Amino acid sequence: MFKGFNNSVMGQTHVRSGIVCQDSSAYKVGNGFAAAVVADGHGSKKHFRSNIGSKAAVEAAIETIEKFYEDPEEFEKNFPKNHKSIIANIEKQLISAWNVKVNEHYKANPVTAKEREKFTDEEFEAIPIESYYGTTLIAAVAGNGYIFGFQIGDGSLVAVFDDGETKMLMDYEESNPANITASMCNANAASMFDSFYVSNKQVLALYVSTDGLYTSFGSEYDFLDYHTIITSQLVNIASFEAAVKNNMAKRTHYGTEDDISLSCVYDEDLVPKVIDAINNKVEENRRIAKERKARLLNK
Repeated sequence: MFKGFNNSVMGQTHVRSGIVCQDSSAYKVGNGFAAAVVADGHGSKKHFRSNIGSKAAVEAAIETIEKFYEDPEEFEKNFPKNHKSIIANIEKQLISAWNVKVNEHYKANPVTAKEREKFTDEEFEAIPIESYYGTTLIAAVAGNGYIFGFQIGDGSLVAVFDDGETKMLMDYEESNPANITASMCNANAASMFDSFYVSNKQVLALYVSTDGLYTSFGSEYDFLDYHTIITSQLVNIASFEAAVKNNMAKRTHYGTEDDISLSCVYDEDLVPKVIDAINNKVEENRRIAKERKARLLNK
């Protein structure tokens, strides 16, 4: 049986500036699936409702995934052979659901004078309504014998498998070509997603995080090791979840100072069966990290 946890912490730059946390995170264990989702609202001034947009993105993602699993048996029958087209369809419906949510919010909450005061009339009229709510999104889903995920914008998705292998299944990207930020608010958003599908490995845990977590590490090695360490503590999740949140708060305070969100779903029944392999991997990673550091010092 899958379980999960999620946390979002406010970046120190936002604390100092009095800006709200623009990240959102959630997880859902549903009928035939478990999903972890995070979203990172954009920080530039035209995206002045991005905290609402990121929350709407997380909600829309979970609702859309849940909708596709309304008949789990039918989904399982079609998904393996048609996963590319089905994932693309999930992405399209997700964009549509998000647009409905943000436009409903706009209708119920007209732009205030305070929100508008940073713009000239000409600047403001040039901003599409959806851009007020601009955000990234990453979702990871575990099904029956497979995993898949999709991403628009920056951030990271990490899988930890039962043998201890820890891997980013989509490349970390800060922006799309030509420095165009991939965003839920773009007119061609449905074409800007990256996705993956894996069916030949048993997953132990899936993690998604906003870019504030990745950029708080010195290297991708350290970032992946962090996820292996977290996974080794899933047997003690009741006490360890608070420690993860505290660590995230320290990372934004002493690191990138950005908002950080982390969401996870994991196989609760599998964890105790493979915990020795995970602990061995943690020790191996520590040894390799020491060797790597020694080589750098001797250069």
